[in-house]
Amino acid sequence: MAFLPEFGSVLMTLLAFVVALSIIVAIHEYGHYIVGRWSGIHAEVFSLGFGPKLWSRVDKRGTRWQLALLPFGGYVRFLGDADAASSPDSDVVRQMSAAERRHTMQGAPLWARTATVAAGPVFNFILSIAVFAVLFMARGEVAEPLTVGDMRALPGGALELREGDQVLAVNGVAVPDFDDGVAMDAFARAVPGTAALTYKVVRDGATMEVAGPNLYPPLITQLAPQSAAYDAGLKSGDVITEVEGEAIVTFDQLKAHVEDGQGRAIKLVVFRPGIDEILDFVLAPRRVDEPKPEGGFRTEWRVGIVGGLAFEPATVTVGPITALWNGVTQTGRIVTSSFSGLWHMITGAISTCNMTGPIGIAQTSGAMASQGVESFVWFVAALSTAVGMLNLFPIPVLDGGHLVFYAFEAVTGRPPSDKALRILMAAGLTLILSVMLFALSNDLFCP
Repeated sequence: MAFLPEFGSVLMTLLAFVVALSIIVAIHEYGHYIVGRWSGIHAEVFSLGFGPKLWSRVDKRGTRWQLALLPFGGYVRFLGDADAASSPDSDVVRQMSAAERRHTMQGAPLWARTATVAAGPVFNFILSIAVFAVLFMARGEVAEPLTVGDMRALPGGALELREGDQVLAVNGVAVPDFDDGVAMDAFARAVPGTAALTYKVVRDGATMEVAGPNLYPPLITQLAPQSAAYDAGLKSGDVITEVEGEAIVTFDQLKAHVEDGQGRAIKLVVFRPGIDEILDFVLAPRRVDEPKPEGGFRTEWRVGIVGGLAFEPATVTVGPITALWNGVTQTGRIVTSSFSGLWHMITGAISTCNMTGPIGIAQTSGAMASQGVESFVWFVAALSTAVGMLNLFPIPVLDGGHLVFYAFEAVTGRPPSDKALRILMAAGLTLILSVMLFALSNDLFCP
């Protein structure tokens, strides 16, 4: 169930974006703050947002905690910083005693500065892993053997298939382990594309054969944000019954129509549970660069529909260790695919339109929120990974740039000069702003 319905409005989309960004920024900046505090570096201001203060208070350690008017970021300003970007105020620091300088970023030991700066991205990754782990625990994992949970609402109904049935085979094809992706792909190809299938099941301890719907119906379980299907108004739970006047009963039939059309607009007839009328839609597939399992990307025509089985598979509880490991691997997959996508954009292998700016991120925030709390929370975790990764890029102004300066200091025994820092910070800011403008132009002009 969507927790903020009717997310088509600009206001609601903006609200979802601000909520997602505020969570991620708060965790990132808290990482800087808490590790800095543990390292003996005093934080003067912890701000969520920029501009005029809306609320503030000073804690017993002398740190001002504040909410500011513009909720598109945040910062921690440490003692001795000239601004929110942690540029050193050398004149002020020079006037401090040795004991006071120890509590500034400039006067703290190299290890303390390095740990404080690295903590922001690290806390983003910790947030992602923790959220993914909680979601994996909440979802559980598909029970073995494959067991029928809740039946989905399909035009032909469930026939004789029931909740609790353990599915051993479909039309004589044995069901493999659900987590064996290769075997499941082969199984899906072997299942006939007919409206009704014969299921061999175990029910109440007895093995029997019963009739059931096609295992892979043209059902929508999720919509990709900023996709043709989402923009056209299709919803999770919809079942596509016709494409271009031809009746379909499997998801692969829908996929074939989309891919064979090479971007040509297609007409869909849709069954939507809970209403009596049949709905008609027209949408044009879009070219999408998809990551391949073996690495790299392929370009396909897609409408942005994620399918699923004719029933919700029953699940079993996942232990915390397994869930945590799944969170780590999911975070790793996001990092790997992001780097791969960036490299392929740089080399021209895929379109630079894959780079999304603030408008695109806001639209995705709204789209994910409109599909439910779980989808939105998953998006926040994925975005947190991206923010952590981006901040580690070795660009002045970003955390990664500061870490490069500290590496230089560790090798040479002295930090870069103030003049060099000013030049490099200006160059880094120019680069970041240029990339942001480029991404914004993608939001406005890319198809």
